[in-house]
Amino acid sequence: MSSPDWIVLIATLVGMIAYGLYKSGTSKNLDGYFLCDRSVPWYMVLLSIMGTQASAVTFLSAPGQAYTDGMRFVQYYFGLPLAMVVLCITFVPVFHKLKIYTAYEFLEKRFDLKTRTLTSFLFLLQRGLSTGISISAPSIILSSLLGWDIFYTNIFMGGLLIVYTVTGGAKAVAHTQKLQLIIIFAGMFMAGYMVVHLLPSNVGFFDALHVSGKAGKLNVITTGINKNGFNWNDRYNLLSGVIGGFFLALSYFGTDQSQVGRYLTAKSESESKLGLLMNGLVKVPMQFLILLIGVLVFAFYQYTNEPVFFNQSQLTLLENSKYKDSLVILKNGYDADQATKIKARNFIADKSIKEESTEYLQAQSSLQSIENKKAQYKNTVKRWLDDKDVKGDSNDTNYIFLRFVVDYLPKGLIGLLIAVIFLAAWGSIAAALNSLSSATIVDFHKRFSKKELSEKREYNLSKWYTLLWGIFCVIVAQLAYNIGNSLIEAVNVLGSLFYGVILGIFLVAFYMKKVSGNAVFISALIIESLVITIQILNQKGIFSLGFLWLNVVGAIGVLILSWVLNIFLPPQLNKKSG
Repeated sequence: MSSPDWIVLIATLVGMIAYGLYKSGTSKNLDGYFLCDRSVPWYMVLLSIMGTQASAVTFLSAPGQAYTDGMRFVQYYFGLPLAMVVLCITFVPVFHKLKIYTAYEFLEKRFDLKTRTLTSFLFLLQRGLSTGISISAPSIILSSLLGWDIFYTNIFMGGLLIVYTVTGGAKAVAHTQKLQLIIIFAGMFMAGYMVVHLLPSNVGFFDALHVSGKAGKLNVITTGINKNGFNWNDRYNLLSGVIGGFFLALSYFGTDQSQVGRYLTAKSESESKLGLLMNGLVKVPMQFLILLIGVLVFAFYQYTNEPVFFNQSQLTLLENSKYKDSLVILKNGYDADQATKIKARNFIADKSIKEESTEYLQAQSSLQSIENKKAQYKNTVKRWLDDKDVKGDSNDTNYIFLRFVVDYLPKGLIGLLIAVIFLAAWGSIAAALNSLSSATIVDFHKRFSKKELSEKREYNLSKWYTLLWGIFCVIVAQLAYNIGNSLIEAVNVLGSLFYGVILGIFLVAFYMKKVSGNAVFISALIIESLVITIQILNQKGIFSLGFLWLNVVGAIGVLILSWVLNIFLPPQLNKKSG
């Protein structure tokens, strides 16, 4: 990067840390450290919820997801607004009434200690691993594109935010997320503007959308139905988005402490509800616009030379492998096709050319042929990278947007977009560390410690647990390589392995008053094993079920099995607890 980029990057990050420390003053007890003394207005709750959910993975991977697979990923969020309504009716009033620190305290009051402990443990496991991925995701990509050492990038990415998260707790997290989102949205808006600005002079915004639409990238609504019926393995469609997305959002916002802790900071129940409802209204359009940037980047590369592989470091790896000569031949053929593509695109963009003319139809046919050959070129490169002798990374989706940023955006703006990646990572990771610490001290340390703790001791222990979880997540980040074609999918798949079961436990607690703790505890263990088994079979190609449906299987499975076991368990094991 250039000197202006480094200045912008460093100034933004240092300023954010200083702002977080400045805003970190709270009561030195658990209420102050984890819940901002329950004094946050609704708009801060909204920004904190959004900042927690929108990690660096969202801004790095989502444009690449749209570039390769189109806009249909937005359907993943279609169930979210309905989930917000259910949360406001059922979850929020109970949590506020009980004045709890973590969502899992409610489960002991309703069931028993072992159910609370199991659920909190499942949360700690999946959130700790997911946070590690949230650190590693931007680190892997930045180290590859900018030549940074991955080891030190992970430490830098995770280490700096630990400073203000440990020092300031939830208040520092809430206030920095507010400022982070302002900078993030400004940066993404400028990136979107620059994509359109860099298009040829005779190609406008709507022309770019037309080109992308012809290529199937504007597939906002898909049914998942083909000639063989509904495709259950189709990850993103209207049905899986509304139903599977509803269960995932309900579990994430209703039972994941990283989100529950955000709206428990509100000054009143109504402020929590308003923040959640506004999130339901804002999230889908926000994700739509982020994906739209990826679609515009796709259109941009129709008028300029598109890299055969966006991760340049992997091409360098091939250049030093047994495929060196083959790569030269492949790139020569690919570059020749790209030149033909650009010429054909510019010809078609000429408004004076009639669409029914022979020349126009020939140009269209040429483009289709080149597009088919492009896919073959890219698949060949991926096959070479997957060779056990090369040991490369064939996942290219996550590098598309940042490659465009580095190659085409002006000095200064590159530094800002890199800062956006850091800030987005910090927003979600800081909230996660805060929630991991709160669940550890409230659900485990205080619950199982026989020694009475003073408020000051609890406060100091909370800081230590935040630090330890931060170190754990950085260690996970160091180990998290080759985690999927899309980082945003990897995080959501991991969450789907646990969220459904956790949600099922809470749904039983709220809606099945006669079910005992023993029944739901046994059901949760069985269904969690089932969900993990299904995913293993999915990966081996033995079974075929999109990951969003794992949330449905987990939640409904716990509900049904708990009800059945409650009937058949011996009376001494079926005594209702709580």
